[in-house]
Amino acid sequence: MLQGKHGVVFGVANKRSIAFACARAAAEAGARVIVTYQGDRLKEGVEALAASLPGDCIALPCDVSTDEAIDEAFVAIREHMPHVDFAVHSIAYAPREELDREYLATTREGFLRAHEISTYSFTALAQRLKPLMDTGGSLITMSYLGAVRMVPNYNVMGLAKASLEASVRYLAADMGPNDIRVNAVSAGPVRTLAASGIGNFQMMLDIAASRSPLRRNVKVTEVADVALFLLSSLSSGMTGEVLYVDGGFHVTAL
Repeated sequence: MLQGKHGVVFGVANKRSIAFACARAAAEAGARVIVTYQGDRLKEGVEALAASLPGDCIALPCDVSTDEAIDEAFVAIREHMPHVDFAVHSIAYAPREELDREYLATTREGFLRAHEISTYSFTALAQRLKPLMDTGGSLITMSYLGAVRMVPNYNVMGLAKASLEASVRYLAADMGPNDIRVNAVSAGPVRTLAASGIGNFQMMLDIAASRSPLRRNVKVTEVADVALFLLSSLSSGMTGEVLYVDGGFHVTAL
């Protein structure tokens, strides 16, 4: 499905992360993949994960908190992959304390940090990816239902995801003339490192499993399969969309 394609998956943390599931799906579909991680703490583990994938997969650091660090990462990316066909943005962060209290208590610093890392980073990466996608391509990011509904304990991350989904639409309009498609996957709750910072996360899992039409939680591989669809030519007529992979939970009223 992606035979001969080249892509970058940003935000791999460990073997349970959505980013790694997407990287594995893309590599198994024939793509050459670069994965990125944030910080030396994750370096050894992510390098081992990259080595476990088929093809010539490598891991590179990419700290999205500053333009200088992003530019440094892209120097390395261009060295290994001067042409990019697709990219996955799976990066989100908010200070833990902002998720432990009511949204009304959100601080200015917490609000800005959540949006800088979770939202602006997608635009910053798109700016640098566009020149490398000289024959077109596909960008996707990861969202969540908290972007359009109030989800307990999700707080400022919900606003960041709402902004991220708006970014998808505006980037789709800007990059469409270059045959670059921009879409999002809104996944149901999945037990990942990022999710561990959300209070009462088990409750989110239990509610989704009991109330979704499929009566179960989604698997990380199911999220990756939809991502693979959006990265491939099978979705060549789609851009600016948010596709839900949540067992249908978003359509329910109770």
